[in-house]
Amino acid sequence: MNNLTKLILRRKSVRRFADCSITDAQLNTLLRVAMAAPSAKNAQPWHFVVVEESETLLRLSQLLPYAKMLSSATLAIVVCGDTTIHQGEGAQNWIMDCSAATQNILLVAESLELGAVWTAAYPYSDRIDAVSSALQLPPHIMPLNVIPIGAPMGVERPLDKWKPERIHKERWNSADSAVVNDVFAESL
Repeated sequence: MNNLTKLILRRKSVRRFADCSITDAQLNTLLRVAMAAPSAKNAQPWHFVVVEESETLLRLSQLLPYAKMLSSATLAIVVCGDTTIHQGEGAQNWIMDCSAATQNILLVAESLELGAVWTAAYPYSDRIDAVSSALQLPPHIMPLNVIPIGAPMGVERPLDKWKPERIHKERWNSADSAVVNDVFAESL
């Protein structure tokens, strides 16, 4: 396995943070890799709000039901999409584009030995409203998620998410899946 494959397989969601500092170089790296993500028609609809003030992190932790760990994170990156960039049939492409940017942040945080976790804002209207209000986002900027980042506290282990039964070859056919699964399982 190459180093990138190993990194992807060891990435985990970190929800407990120890006190640490994140350097400007580390933060710039996280933001640079986010902006290196693919996007539909290279539209790059993303915006990133970096939150470092402890009061704002605490406020967001109180407003968001699954982001309590924000109160102990060193900082958070809020990944947002500009909903005016994609129009018509592709109007929702910002979601996929910003998701790709988020995955890059999560992977590089792991490579920097930082802990991070994706906490959803979109599509929950109460969470969208809470983040938008707390960060004074304009109406056309939609928060996709809030990523708390810091030093991992404890030893979290990545989940084994390998499910060969979810693989289908050539067409959807559950009878074929058992054979395909055996072939894929043997190749690992």
